[in-house]
Amino acid sequence: MSTETIRVGLIGAGRNTRDRHIPGFQEIEGVELVAVANRSRESGRRVADAFNIPKVYDSWRELLEDPDIDAVCIGTWPYMHCTLAIAALDQGKHVLCEARMAANAQEAHAMLEASLTRPHLIAQIVPSPTTFKVDALVMKLVAEGYIGDILAVEVQVLGTGFMDTDSPMHWRQDRSLSGYNILNMGIWYEAMIRWVGPATKVMAMTKVNVPRRKGDDGNWNAVTVPDHADILCELANGGQAHMRFSAVTGCSPGSEAWLYGSDGTIYIDQKLNVFGAKRGDTELSEIPNPIETQHYWRVEEEFISAIQGMEPVTRTPFSVGVHYMEFTEAVTRSAQTGQSIALPL
Repeated sequence: MSTETIRVGLIGAGRNTRDRHIPGFQEIEGVELVAVANRSRESGRRVADAFNIPKVYDSWRELLEDPDIDAVCIGTWPYMHCTLAIAALDQGKHVLCEARMAANAQEAHAMLEASLTRPHLIAQIVPSPTTFKVDALVMKLVAEGYIGDILAVEVQVLGTGFMDTDSPMHWRQDRSLSGYNILNMGIWYEAMIRWVGPATKVMAMTKVNVPRRKGDDGNWNAVTVPDHADILCELANGGQAHMRFSAVTGCSPGSEAWLYGSDGTIYIDQKLNVFGAKRGDTELSEIPNPIETQHYWRVEEEFISAIQGMEPVTRTPFSVGVHYMEFTEAVTRSAQTGQSIALPL
């Protein structure tokens, strides 16, 4: 274990960086936030002043050239993740990159390759935290054979509001900024990987229900990122999965997941309560979820501990990020061609 101070620089200080990463790093003994580079010097200065960060750089290149910085936290939109992560690794700096990993699978593979050629540097993707509360319990139940052979998985992540036609263009709706990422699809696919493993084939139909939105400049922009997606998957474990994501489903039941097996069923409701039934049961019963085994947000702590050699990165290594970026791209390819797409790409 190293006792030296770890100096962290921030590239892109959006809401998640300000709300999660900065407080997370500042709570860790032996870590200093020493620099920030944001979209403008003015916005960088506001962040620096708010969190007592000493240096503000005009560009991310200047920040990466600072020899006093040991690690960087990348909080930009996905279109810059590949460029920044590889540049940071080239400068000998550890990398914590915000999800979604990249704009497409090719970029994700480039990031993984860059990290593998520098094994002494930690490369971590911010994980999907949505299911932290239930991950350990679901993984334990599946591993112990509670449901037997996995037959089918149903994941439904639906917005509860009706179609919004008036809101301005969000970066997640701009393909040039978000790439192939659709809604929170990658977040839930990452959770599904934890529970039952990856997919080996994808078929998808998607739709853009609001085809244009106003940008910050007041001009109308075409929207090509779907706001509704239906996905069928073959899983490596032999089961099948159906995933549905939507931002246009008014008064929907929200988010839920079902795992159906040869001997049992697991149901995860919108509030992340877990229910189960075994062969012979006539109804679901709630399964206790001990607090002491529930995972929680410790992303910054895990990143620093990995740098110090105290633990490996489990949530989430670049290799898993590549899995969900390949899945993400396969969904778009299938929707565009009408064909099934085999994974890995």
